[in-house]
Amino acid sequence: MIYNVKLTALIITLNEEAQMHQLLTDLNFADEIIVVDSFSTDKTEEIATSYKNVKFLQNKFENFSCQRNFAISHAKNDWILFQDADERLTPELKIEILETLKTNGREIAFLFPRTFMFKNKVLLFSGCQTDTIFRLFNKNFAKYSSEKLTHEKLITKGEIATLKNKLIHYSYFDFESYKSKMVHYGKLKAQEKFIMKQKNSFFLQIFHPAYDYFYNYCIRLGFLDGKKGIIICSLRAYSIFIRHQELRNLWKKITPISKK
Repeated sequence: MIYNVKLTALIITLNEEAQMHQLLTDLNFADEIIVVDSFSTDKTEEIATSYKNVKFLQNKFENFSCQRNFAISHAKNDWILFQDADERLTPELKIEILETLKTNGREIAFLFPRTFMFKNKVLLFSGCQTDTIFRLFNKNFAKYSSEKLTHEKLITKGEIATLKNKLIHYSYFDFESYKSKMVHYGKLKAQEKFIMKQKNSFFLQIFHPAYDYFYNYCIRLGFLDGKKGIIICSLRAYSIFIRHQELRNLWKKITPISKK
């Protein structure tokens, strides 16, 4: 099988002015760069359009899967590199990506291992030690599942492999912004469950977050990350609590009030 080795880099954004310069510079090795923005109110558009090699599009955000598939539909090259605004490629990873495209034979998608950054320090445990994500794939053999609204799932038709060099994930900048992100993810996950007709459960609303915290903090060795581990494990468990709370609220909205 012969692949087109030209590469399109795709980015989805919302108010990412603080990230844009470094992000777009990071991707200057791509043959095409497309930014799909959810109508940012900061300088994201101004910065993106200042780069002559960047195509800037705006699309109303419905969920992450739809937004990513929309971005893919505008790519002119077969091979796609997705990069989130809070992710960075190391020089070694850039070289590996280009070499992979040149020498690839049968694989149609590649997983990237990720290093989770807590501010400017590496989070070694807390469930992050085995984090991998699809970031490089041939669009003719892969697309994002419409059933997943967050933590989107790439559906692939062919062989996959994992790259050696890690993607740097600057996910945690401060408590409030990460908490806001976890709340957003929790609500999207609730919508996903609601669409799938999954009922809410008071028992799960209490037990599921507690179990998640225990699993990541104790079993996945979050306690070895010290205070950072407590914060990350707590906020991830909180996201699950929000998921169940929001799912309950969604069912309440469609449940008729019984007459006395």
